[in-house]
Amino acid sequence: MRTYKATSLADQVFEKLENDIIQGTYTRGEILTELKLVEQLGVSRTPIREALRRLEQERLIEDTGKGSRVLGITMEDLEDIMNIRERIEGLAAYYAAKNITPESLRELTHIVDLQEFYFSKKDKEHLRQVDDQFHDMICIMSGRSVISDTLIPLMRKTRRYRRVAIDDWDRTTDTTKQHKAIFQAIASGNAELAQELTTQHIIHAKEHMIGGAK
Repeated sequence: MRTYKATSLADQVFEKLENDIIQGTYTRGEILTELKLVEQLGVSRTPIREALRRLEQERLIEDTGKGSRVLGITMEDLEDIMNIRERIEGLAAYYAAKNITPESLRELTHIVDLQEFYFSKKDKEHLRQVDDQFHDMICIMSGRSVISDTLIPLMRKTRRYRRVAIDDWDRTTDTTKQHKAIFQAIASGNAELAQELTTQHIIHAKEHMIGGAK
């Protein structure tokens, strides 16, 4: 199951900057410099330099020679990401059902229970967090590192648009029901149904996210 390890300062800076870029705190075209980020974040240049290198690899920024230009996530990027998810996230659910263990089932059950609790409280902030955990957990349960390594970073990049989706309570109600159905298929070991339900779930999410972003 998931291996936990201490998060380095460079990791923390990367996650902070990645989230701020994805959420639009730093807008497309804005120039980030090491000095500016040192002042904003209160850390040395070394972790910032490492974080910027990783952000460039993720194609969230590009080096201009005078700083890093924010690229962010465009509508074209979002469409590509959701098309990729549509094609392979069902496969993650398929393998999750095939490779389920008592431990992984307990973890997924806990996530679904949390989702239902936060849904009953209409706690949107925690629902966003649990939504991330649900999809991440299915990737981990698949036991397929290529699938996890592909999907988890892509899911992070859609965070801004998924945030809008959760603000739509009708959509959140549908998502909660769909997650429960996917969970039940995985828990029963029905890999084909888990794959089908997950693919349909991503298709609905794609339609809502892209429609809401235009």
